[in-house]
Order: sequence, then structure tokens, then C-alpha cells
Amino acid sequence: MDYILNNKAAWEEAFDHKREGWGDENHLRLLHETLPFFCSDAAAELRALDLKGKRVAQFCCNNGRELLSLMQLGAAGGVGFDIAENILQQARATAQKANIQNCSFVACNILDIGAQYHGQFDLILFTIGAITWFKDLDPLFQKVAACLKPGGVLFIHDFHPVMNMLPMPGEPEFDPAHPNQVVYSYFRNEPWVENEGMGYMSEQYHSKTFTSFSHTMGRIVTAVSSAGVRIRKLEEFDYDVGLSDAYDGKGFPLSYLLTAEKL
Repeated sequence: MDYILNNKAAWEEAFDHKREGWGDENHLRLLHETLPFFCSDAAAELRALDLKGKRVAQFCCNNGRELLSLMQLGAAGGVGFDIAENILQQARATAQKANIQNCSFVACNILDIGAQYHGQFDLILFTIGAITWFKDLDPLFQKVAACLKPGGVLFIHDFHPVMNMLPMPGEPEFDPAHPNQVVYSYFRNEPWVENEGMGYMSEQYHSKTFTSFSHTMGRIVTAVSSAGVRIRKLEEFDYDVGLSDAYDGKGFPLSYLLTAEKL
């Protein structure tokens, strides 16, 4: 899939252009805070899962900060998978600085995770923006189902698909005089194509191409269920979890938590 290889190159380039110090002090939060990098609702849901002695994984783990936070809940081992090799180098360095020895990180296309990881995990975690990097959700969640143990849990904490309808501050379509204005279709079919770096990580520059995709909530739920993973809970919230707080508390569903169990 050419877009996945292109995204790999774009992510690795973005990390090479990262702002000075980005991610370098994550280990301090891991050493001194409880479940850093999770909002309170996500943290409460994760605590309720009782992960002591369990094996956990994060797909599209980026620099590993959330997976490393999760290890505070007593998991026996964790594996983070991501396509960007240089970002995983920071994840490994953070784990070493935080003295977290039971976590490893694997660089690969998520869809190509090897059979040695099938049936290995009690929990698989996706966080903000991860599933947008896949055009077709069916093979993604089929890979999740393959890697979960029977009774294992899929946990998704993400921005709500409704946010794809809303322009972000700084975009030409954003009108501060009418901040509740919907601009894009909920049923957008064409991909999002960007060549301005990765804003939360890097300075703006003319970058290699990032290609991501919108998915409706119906499509997400159907793809999870079709993979043989039963939806247990879907909660929606009126606050954003990483894009912008411009729409918080204004009646839009902006983020969600989904948990599902492998049959």
C-alpha cells in the first residue's frame, strides 16, 4: 500500500524536524505522575480493566508515552508497534530513563504484525488519531482480533468522527465569528492530504505527504464487530482530546471511548 509507505517516510521526516526538546522529558512525567498522557475518563476506564499481570499492546504507539503510562497499572509486559523507526528510538530511550524494563517496541506496518504476536495480548490500545491512517478498517481490526487472546479487550480513545466536519483554528475555513459552523461532510470519501509537517511535533515546513482518512462512527463500530470483537461500551464526550479546544462544551460529540471484547 503506497500510502502507508509514504506515511512512514513523512512521519520519520517529521520526527527529524521535531521541535527542540519534543518528547525528551516524558520520562519525568512517567516517574512522578500517575497515568500521565491519559485524560481522566480514559484513565478511569483503564483502571477498571484490572491489567495486573496482563500483556498489553499499543498499535500506532508513536513515541510510546501512553503505553509506558499504562504499565503503571501492573501489566506483566507491553509491546508498542509503530511504522516510524526513529520515533520508536525515542520510545526506547524514554523507557530506559523511566526504568520501565518490561516494554518493547517493534517497527512495522500494523497490518503486517507477525504471527508470533497472534493470541498474545489481553489489551490492545489505540489512541488519538491512530485509526485515521488506515483507508480500510476491516483488515486493521482483523489484525487486532488475531493478536488478542480470547476475552481480550480492544480499547480506543480517540477524537469523534464529528470533528472531521469542523474546521480547526488556523484553517482558512475557520470563522471565529461563527465557531460552530460545520464545513465538511460527515461522509467524506476523499482522503486528507497534508504537506505541512506534523503540527504537534514539528515546525511547519514543506513535508513529504501525509495521507489520512475519515471514518464514520457507524463504520468504526461495524468494522470492530465484523472482526469478531463484541462492543462492550461506547461513551461520547463534548471535549476534544488533542486537536483543539475551540469547540469544547458546545454540544458537539468531540471524543469517545470504545471498549470491545474478543469473542
